[in-house]
Amino acid sequence: MLSTYMSYQLITRDIDKSINRIEKQPLVDRETKYFLDNITKVKSIDDFVNDTRLFKYAMKAFGLGDMDYAKAFMKKALKEGVDDPNSFANKLTDKRYAEFVKTFNFARLGEAATVNVKAQQPTAANYAVQAAINGVDADTVKTETAYYLANIGKVASIDDLLSNDRLYTYAMKAYGLDTSVDNKEMMRKVLEGGVRDPDSYANKMTDKRYAAFADAFNFEAHGERATTYNPVLQPVVDKYMRQTLEEDAGQSNEGVRLALYFQRKASTLTNWYEVLADKALASVVRTAFGMPESFASADIDKQVKLFEQKMDIADFADPQKLGKFINRFTTLYEIQNPTSTALTSVSVLFAQPTEIGVSTDLLMAMQQLKPI
Repeated sequence: MLSTYMSYQLITRDIDKSINRIEKQPLVDRETKYFLDNITKVKSIDDFVNDTRLFKYAMKAFGLGDMDYAKAFMKKALKEGVDDPNSFANKLTDKRYAEFVKTFNFARLGEAATVNVKAQQPTAANYAVQAAINGVDADTVKTETAYYLANIGKVASIDDLLSNDRLYTYAMKAYGLDTSVDNKEMMRKVLEGGVRDPDSYANKMTDKRYAAFADAFNFEAHGERATTYNPVLQPVVDKYMRQTLEEDAGQSNEGVRLALYFQRKASTLTNWYEVLADKALASVVRTAFGMPESFASADIDKQVKLFEQKMDIADFADPQKLGKFINRFTTLYEIQNPTSTALTSVSVLFAQPTEIGVSTDLLMAMQQLKPI
């Protein structure tokens, strides 16, 4: 059997190929097809939680599969949404619940929650509000909205949007940017920069409506799918595949599952308290730092202080530093939980000299270890 270190390396060396193997599993393929065929038919929280097959798929995608039985709990979270900082989901320590509720946002979007495409329904709703403010004739609004919804999904690039004056004008009015309709070069910069980079053109503008526009028509992030991008379809499927990949790896080696999970979550971490709030993340860190599991019972502030002394959590955003950290974890995990069977005392007496219970690939990994 491969060591923890090598198993992790083989999976992450070509993560797309690893996930593609998961996608081809008959059960995964069947459940994904059911999800994609039926999720957009869901119009309410009750519809959602009462379709056990859909609900379980969604819960697993967010790493909440062990809570898919707690329907009353999840209904409360979904009903209160995430707009209020004091909502049920926001007050939970585990932030996966808030992420789940933000994706299936019935509290804010109602029936449109599962068909929400920022460039479509929300934009049309914004247009209706702007039209009411400016007293635009209701029939005109209905006609323009019908045209917009029938055609915006065909727009596959920034050029497509800017060249269709009717669609472009509708979109600009929806975000209250009527006065900038003629300034297409500026709007091209807004769209090309997107909103992922804090220093993007839109994000640096004082008027935040431009950033909202770039977020709705997010060609920078989603390319030709920008006007059809549904956050409860492909993103959820992608999460489900990654979750399944990690679970499959864990069936043969729990250390690999922990390493894959840490790799996925690391770049989002901003402080050590977030690490300690997640048992899996905390276990990885304690192992990598050479601390016993009993250290988990120590005062939380003391744990954080010690972690801070050993490593700057911002380093996890650096792929190279993260890679070294995970290599250290997988190597030390292997030492504590060897996958290769140690030779018996009798075989040691008669066999040729060898490293007992330590595979060659593990020795290679150990050579790369440096103090953190």
